Amino acid sequence: MNKRIITLILGPVFFLLCLFLLPESVFSTLQARAAIGVVVWTAFWWVTSPVDFAVTAMVPVCVNALIGMAPMSSVIANYASETIVLLFSASVLTAVWAETGLDRRISAKILSLIGEKMRTQVAFWFILCALLSAVIPNAVVCAAIVPIAVSMLGYVGEKDIRQSSKGSLILLTIVYAIGVGGLLTPLGGAMNLVITDYLTQVTGQEYMFASWIVRFAPIFAILVISNILLLFIFCKKTDTLPGSREFFIEEYKKMPPMKKEEIISLVLFIIATVLSFTRNLYQGILPGLKPAYAFAVCALLSFVFTRKDGKRLIEWKNAQNKVVWEMMFVFAGGLALGTLINESGAADMIGEAVAKANLTGGFGTVFIIVLLTVLLSDVTSNTATASVVTPIVISIISGIGENPIPYIYITAIGINLSYLLPTSIRAIPVGYGLKPNYMLKKGIIFEIVAIVLMTLVGYFLLKYWPLFSTI
Repeated sequence: MNKRIITLILGPVFFLLCLFLLPESVFSTLQARAAIGVVVWTAFWWVTSPVDFAVTAMVPVCVNALIGMAPMSSVIANYASETIVLLFSASVLTAVWAETGLDRRISAKILSLIGEKMRTQVAFWFILCALLSAVIPNAVVCAAIVPIAVSMLGYVGEKDIRQSSKGSLILLTIVYAIGVGGLLTPLGGAMNLVITDYLTQVTGQEYMFASWIVRFAPIFAILVISNILLLFIFCKKTDTLPGSREFFIEEYKKMPPMKKEEIISLVLFIIATVLSFTRNLYQGILPGLKPAYAFAVCALLSFVFTRKDGKRLIEWKNAQNKVVWEMMFVFAGGLALGTLINESGAADMIGEAVAKANLTGGFGTVFIIVLLTVLLSDVTSNTATASVVTPIVISIISGIGENPIPYIYITAIGINLSYLLPTSIRAIPVGYGLKPNYMLKKGIIFEIVAIVLMTLVGYFLLKYWPLFSTI
């Protein structure tokens, strides 16, 4: 109880320290200092958990009502955003799996294919999620894959993710892989499309997506290998999930043929995922059917279809107990922090401070770009970071007479990497039980390695790979 009281008090104390002690030479307005303070307060409470995660997610709203760092309509909009619709709808669809028994069937199949060794599990989930997120928006992949993994873990007895080191490591693997995978193609996220727009503006030429893949494929490969090796540090060769591959093979064989309700729930999920993946094929005909609403339509249908015995596939009284409400609040809270950072002008002020650092375009410049983009992506959305940082980088590099193209690519690297806090997609596994302090402790190692490694890789490509300086 004493520890809880101390952490409760320290949150607002950190906020006040930021409000009054941050240098006005950098953060010239009260609103900007307050925005930084809210980020620190919220992050501290998420890590120390004196109150529930969803409750902490309301801190940005409450403080903004008192100080007015951003229009309240902009802050509140994050709690009913398109991504929240996506997360809710995906959560409903996977709740149907639990109702019909499909979750057990999928879990047994996955485990019978890849076995019980933790390192095999880590490598499988990382590569799968990284490749999926290269072509499907990160939030869609995370919303779809995390419930599958949670179902698998529950099936083998790792139901309490908060207390399960193995379960926590699997969810951490998934969310880190999704961030890395988004770097491989421009389709990996809106932040990459922001970058391609700036490349088009700088060169006056249409940017081809194939060019992006050629330049980022080696970086992607290095990140995949380095991240998997780091994850291996946290599990021994002998670590396994409960059970054995042979057991799950036998369990899967014992299962009866798929029932009508299982088939319907699987088809609805597949339809939503395929519609999300093939959005470019039909967006001219159905411009409003974005991935979030494709999932919403299929979620609605899950309340309409009936089982073989005539009962509905799922009823609201059952769905509401299985929907992960906390996940949506934490995700929205992270988006709200990004809104405060950007609307208050704090992000611009950080960029201006960097612009005054007399950068010369060498190794130090690459390091500052990677460091700034990774840290900003930890506290705000990747897309917001791209929108704020990219024009600053272009301005600085053009001002010193260097080619801005390779530095824009380096900016893209940092924007796609963030490991520390449950903001953006990293809020999704937290909603399923992954502790923020677990993410922070492990994330510090990943973040330091990523910043150092990507600085070295970025500088090497800048100096010795001519193709990296062209589109």
